[in-house]
Amino acid sequence: MIMIMLNQTDVTPASFILNGIPGLEDMHVWISLPFCSMYAVAVVGNCGLLYLIYCEDALHRPMYYFLAMLFLTGLFISSSTIPKALGIFWFHFKEISFDGCLIQMFFVHTLTGMESGVLMLMALDCYVAICYPLRYSTILTNPVIAKAGLSTFLRGVLLIIPFTFLTKRLPYCRGNVIPHTYCDHMSVAKLSRGNIKVNVIYGLMVALLIGGFDILCITVSYTMILRAVVSLSSADARQKAFSTCTAHICSIVFSYSPAFFSFFSHRFGGHRISPSCHIIVANIYLLLPPTMNPVVYGVKTKQIRDCVIRILSGSKFIKSHSI
Repeated sequence: MIMIMLNQTDVTPASFILNGIPGLEDMHVWISLPFCSMYAVAVVGNCGLLYLIYCEDALHRPMYYFLAMLFLTGLFISSSTIPKALGIFWFHFKEISFDGCLIQMFFVHTLTGMESGVLMLMALDCYVAICYPLRYSTILTNPVIAKAGLSTFLRGVLLIIPFTFLTKRLPYCRGNVIPHTYCDHMSVAKLSRGNIKVNVIYGLMVALLIGGFDILCITVSYTMILRAVVSLSSADARQKAFSTCTAHICSIVFSYSPAFFSFFSHRFGGHRISPSCHIIVANIYLLLPPTMNPVVYGVKTKQIRDCVIRILSGSKFIKSHSI
C-alpha cells in the first residue's frame, strides 16, 4: 500500500526541465543570436503596425482589421515561447512547473490554430474584394469581422482545452526532461509511460479540423479568385488583382511550410531527421511568421508603406480619411 501511494505521488512531476536543443548545447549562445534578432524584429514590427492601424483612419477597413488580428496573434505566439528559449540559451533557466508547462502548451497550440484561422479569413477577404468588389463593404461589416475573429479564437480554445486534460491524466515515470525549448503536446506526452494513443489520435483530429479545414477554405478561395482574375479582359486589372494577394500568399508560405515539415517529419520521418533539426524547425514555425509578416505587409501594402514612409521622413502624422 505504501509503495502504491509513493508511485501515485511520482506520477505527476512538480516540474519539467526544458533541455533546449539536444546535441547543440555548446552552440546555444550562437543559436540564440538569430532567435533574439528575429524576436526583436517581430515585437517592433508587429507592435508598430498595430499602432499604425489603430491611429490611421485610412486603415480602418476589413483587410487591416484581419491584419491586426494576424499581427496580434503572431506577437503573442512568439512571446509565449522565445523569452523562455532565450532564458535556456543564456542563463540555463531550464525548469518550468508542471502547470506552467500545460499553460504554455495551451497557448502555443491555441494561438497557432488562431493564426491559421486568420489566414483563412484573409483568404475569404481577398475573395470578396476581387469577386464582389461592389458588395465588399456590405458583406464584411464590422460586426461580421468581430464575429469571425471571435469564432476563430473560440474554435482554437475549445479544440485545444482537451489537450491539457489528456496530457495531465498521463503518468510520468520516464523522467522530467523535455528535449525542447518549449512545451509541445507530443514532446510532453512522450515522457509518459502510459498509453498516449488517445493523445496521438486527438492531435491528428485537431490538425485536420483546424489546419485541414483552413487549407481547404484557402484553396477554394484562391481557385475562385484565379477564375475571376483570368476572366478579366484588362492586363492591368489582372496585375492589380494578383498584387492584392501577393502579401497574403507570402504569409501562407511562411506559416504552413515549416508547419507541414514539422508535422509530417514527426509522424513519417522521425528516425531519419535529427532531434535538433526537429526543434529548430519547430521554433522557426512559431517565429518566422510574426517576424516576416510585418516586413512583407509593410513593403507590399501601399497604404501601410506610405504611412511608414511619412512617419520615418519626419512628416507630421495626420489622420487620413482617404482610401
